[in-house]
Formats: sequence, structure tokens, C-alpha cells
Amino acid sequence: MTVTPGHVGLNVTDLDRSLDFYRQVFALDVLGTSPDPDRRYAFLGVDGTLLITLWQQSTGEFDARRPGLHHLAFQVPDIAAVRRAEATLRALGAAISHDGIVPHGEGAGSGGVFFADPDGTRLEIYAPSGAEGPAPTPGAPTCGFF
Repeated sequence: MTVTPGHVGLNVTDLDRSLDFYRQVFALDVLGTSPDPDRRYAFLGVDGTLLITLWQQSTGEFDARRPGLHHLAFQVPDIAAVRRAEATLRALGAAISHDGIVPHGEGAGSGGVFFADPDGTRLEIYAPSGAEGPAPTPGAPTCGFF
């Protein structure tokens, strides 16, 4: 069997807020929304391909101490795209880890920006090269979050 990732479904506390955030940060199109005001969701993607679904059915914040999702990582073609995403995140007042773009480990060229969405879900936008510099934890791969 051959499998590839499909889409990612996220529970959110405020669909409108999350929809605005994900559309701005990832430049996604709205592919569909719920017609039922009591069961709110939105499907987001690019060129008709579904990437993220948002489901307004939770309370509280993302808890990294619980089993399940560690973080979601999205690859972009180059470090310039990561810089553009970082500028958007800063303009939105998003919680950015490590004060900006960092490599995945000491001496690594790949790296990106690590941040949280409005519900605290940990996210990463990275490029395969161009992020050379000091890693958040010297001598160890970090993947941005611990």
C-alpha cells in the first residue's frame, strides 16, 4: 500500500478567528463552509486541493502535555517564503518561538519559523535550505518545540 498525507483537521474555539488566521498566514482559499450555524466548519486549500479543515467544536487551548499532536509543519520552496510568512505572523501578533527563523539543528540549512495559531496549536513553516545559523538548542536537532 502507498499512502500520502491528505488533509489536516483541527478543532478550533472560534471559526471566524481561525479562518482569518489560516487564510492570511498560508494564503489558503475557502473551499467550503458549513450551512448549519450549529455545526460550524471550513475547508481550506490551494487550487481546489483540500489541505486544512477547521472544526468549531472545542474549548480551551492546545495542550502539548497531552498525547496526540506535537506540531504541524508546512514546507515552502525557499527561505524567502519563510520570511514572508514570518512578516505576516508578526503583523498578526502571533506567538513566535525562538524570536524568528531558526535552523532545524546546529549546522543545518533547513529550518523555519515556529509559532502558534490562535488556539495555541503549534505550527512550523520551513524551507529545505537557507536557514543556516545558530539553532535554539546548540548541538541537537530541535524541530522547534520541546
